[in-house]
Amino acid sequence: MSDPLIILRNLDLVLVVVALPVFLIAGWPMAGYAAGAGAWIAQRLISQYATRKAKETDDLKKMAGIMTGSMIGRGWLVALTILIVGLAVSDEAGLAAAVLFVVIFTASFTAGIIIRPFDTPHQPTT
Repeated sequence: MSDPLIILRNLDLVLVVVALPVFLIAGWPMAGYAAGAGAWIAQRLISQYATRKAKETDDLKKMAGIMTGSMIGRGWLVALTILIVGLAVSDEAGLAAAVLFVVIFTASFTAGIIIRPFDTPHQPTT
């Protein structure tokens, strides 16, 4: 059975791919693309790993710790990546990375809100 929401579930990855030709055609800094897309993919992989680990445990404190640590760590990872590319390469590269990340985050967050009701198992009403 195929997932009818597969595009929404992977909208972020679609945007990472679509952004590459946009950056090339517009002449925007490729270091900004690499940093923004790389930070997005890294934090997505970390999120998926942390979610899997949290689901494997029955200890609520451990589950909360895993998810909280993941959120804080991913935020720092992204912020430092954008800061470093901005300082090491150029202001334009840092701005491009930040804008790319925010666009992908916004689309992913919105898609997640739309998908959420379909991911929750429905209990039959009596």
